[in-house]
Amino acid sequence: MILYKNGAALIGDKLIKTDIVANHGKIIEIAPDIVGDNQTEIIDCTGKYILPALVDIHTHGANGYDFNTADLDGMKKIMEFYVSHGVGTVFPTIMTDSDEVICRQLQLVCQLAKDYPEVKGIHLEGPFISTEKRGAHPTQYIQAPSVDKFMVYQRAANGFIKIVTVAPEVDHALDFISEVTDMGVVVSLGHSSATADIVTKAIQAGATSFTHTGNGMSQMDRLDIGMVGSAMLHNVFAEVICDGNHTSEHFVKLPVATKGLDKVVGVTDSIMATGMKDGNYKLGAMDITVNKGQAFVTGTTTRAGSTLDAYTGLANMVQFCGLPLHKAIKMWTINPAKLVGMQNRIGTIEIGKDADFILFG
Repeated sequence: MILYKNGAALIGDKLIKTDIVANHGKIIEIAPDIVGDNQTEIIDCTGKYILPALVDIHTHGANGYDFNTADLDGMKKIMEFYVSHGVGTVFPTIMTDSDEVICRQLQLVCQLAKDYPEVKGIHLEGPFISTEKRGAHPTQYIQAPSVDKFMVYQRAANGFIKIVTVAPEVDHALDFISEVTDMGVVVSLGHSSATADIVTKAIQAGATSFTHTGNGMSQMDRLDIGMVGSAMLHNVFAEVICDGNHTSEHFVKLPVATKGLDKVVGVTDSIMATGMKDGNYKLGAMDITVNKGQAFVTGTTTRAGSTLDAYTGLANMVQFCGLPLHKAIKMWTINPAKLVGMQNRIGTIEIGKDADFILFG
């Protein structure tokens, strides 16, 4: 057993001075002044906050490695970076590529999860997206949504794909969304030119989230609120890249103001350049250039992921929205946990949940 003593733990929405006992990776007791026996490892948390570990459900890499190209050792380097930056749950994000590459990398992520319990699922971003709003996704590998093809990927992933990003306006997308959500997979709408009417149909079919809201999607107009306006209108989750570059500080405030704290999910959309110097890198099959921390497809003005880490994303959410830490952290913990159906395991500090927290301060 491990006894965490004298910390200020975030319990519910309050920081409370308390002790926490964990055994076999689970929280078994929360109370003040717990006394351990001689078999108990004691960690003194005096002067520290005990916070739920952060959750990043949309990330392509870090530390010089990319989930679409890394071997197993490279993926472990990515995970070392995440763990050192307070992330307790990671959904490695595999993006649009050849079927061979997608299946190979999905299999590697499954191997990675055996050594890193932080890997709790996979986000498949593409290839079922719009060519018009493809962003940094290579055109030649974009496909129409197909349940049969998705199952090829899911078998390679041993059922580990938990989120798939889909453009709802492309052929067969609405039927695809309905069938995949019936399988228990979260459908997130993104890289899309969809009208508000089509978005509504997609949500009725089962979609429950928007991918990197504001980016790679149709914008809001008074005659058609498009993807962006629909993300604000509907009572579903919305990812936000909290770097201040993909969207302005004012835009980050918008979903918080319109949807409330419980439906916004902070993500990094990080790439292999995260934690590295400016220079030339890859995002999947695409060449990208990072200048002053901002990443673009080389030779273009098309953004290509971010160099954001989760700690900074949380700090930005506090700053941009003027929120106290105990409120802002919901968007990096319990909200993504609810989106992927893991709220009974992670996202808050409670008896019976995973001992999945960070010492801060």
